[in-house]
Amino acid sequence: MEPLTWGEIFLRVVTQLTPVWIALIVVFALSITFKRKLGLYGKLFDSTIGMIGFGLVMFWVFAGIFGGPLDMIITHDPLSQISGMKNKPPGTALRSPDEGEYAYFLLGGDNLARDVFSRVIKGAWIVVQIAPLATLFAFMVGITLGLPAGYYGGRLDTVLSFLANLILAFPVILLFYLLVTPEIVLTGIPNYMALFLFVFPLVFMTILLNARYHTQPSLRTPLLIGVIGILGWLYLSLVSTNGAVVATPTYIVPGLPRVVDLFDIDPGILVVFVSVVFVNSPTVFRIVRGLAMDIKTRDYVAAAQTRGEGPWYIMLWEILPNARGPLIVDFCLRIGYTTILLGTLGFFGLGLASESPDWGTTINSGRQLLRAFVHPAVVPAVALLTMVLGLNLLADGLREESLRD
Repeated sequence: MEPLTWGEIFLRVVTQLTPVWIALIVVFALSITFKRKLGLYGKLFDSTIGMIGFGLVMFWVFAGIFGGPLDMIITHDPLSQISGMKNKPPGTALRSPDEGEYAYFLLGGDNLARDVFSRVIKGAWIVVQIAPLATLFAFMVGITLGLPAGYYGGRLDTVLSFLANLILAFPVILLFYLLVTPEIVLTGIPNYMALFLFVFPLVFMTILLNARYHTQPSLRTPLLIGVIGILGWLYLSLVSTNGAVVATPTYIVPGLPRVVDLFDIDPGILVVFVSVVFVNSPTVFRIVRGLAMDIKTRDYVAAAQTRGEGPWYIMLWEILPNARGPLIVDFCLRIGYTTILLGTLGFFGLGLASESPDWGTTINSGRQLLRAFVHPAVVPAVALLTMVLGLNLLADGLREESLRD
């Protein structure tokens, strides 16, 4: 078969991405129709910049979902090597495709004869899994520690601020390198960090519900039991892999039994996840602390204190909602930073497996022959660029709308 022309490549790529286009159309149609009822999210669709950023971000989110667990987009196994397809240009036909096998490498092959298109789509799923969730966990840590530090001040603020500044004193990339190097991983340190850091969402939700319903014990108690039970199960499943929390060559710390373990996370992904949470948490802490110090002087906080509300109620239900604008913007920007960090780690071969289809690893494998074969490195680089650009534009749109609110 003859190679595809650039027009044919474009049409076939667009066709492969049909589920993504349908999902984007549905989301935009529903969001624009009901935007007046959707608060800050709905106001985002009054901003052209915000809509463009949101579209770029959701494109890769849907590409990751449909191409990852749903397996509806990719044309070949991203890890499979196909004879004769090494460094082939976009649109090259397979020599002798099996029955039912897609006959072309739409965006060419890499230096190991793997399909670049399929690897980029699978790489999107890795980014979608790690970046938003790791950023959310970092926010749980930063909010849980930053609110009391800013509200109470004093020695608590001094100690927590010192620890945050101590972590921030290290260059971010160097700190990442230290956390994901094989020697550190073998000591079990990232697993112990996971035990500590991953408990913060559980603590946050417990404090949040207790503060909200502390005057209604008949509702609070069963609600807390249910929430703690479910989140505790998820927490133990998250930190346990193959029945152990920590498994080194010298010792094993037992974890949740495999029978009741909901899922196992790849050790490489867990290490990267923990590293992202650990590195981002101090910055979020400082932002939340500064916002809390400013907002606690407002009249509505004084009114809540006058009517006898507890400190955690004031922090979580008076201060935090009024700090949502800057925090939402920072959340979007921080996902972008995390995406870049993931790409940097993959580029230097740290954290994830060397055959991983994440964008950084794919760029690294393609850069060695960049002068002769551009496509293996350029395609994932463009994917990384558009994802981060979308997050930055989304943050700008949210910032504009939050200032008007």
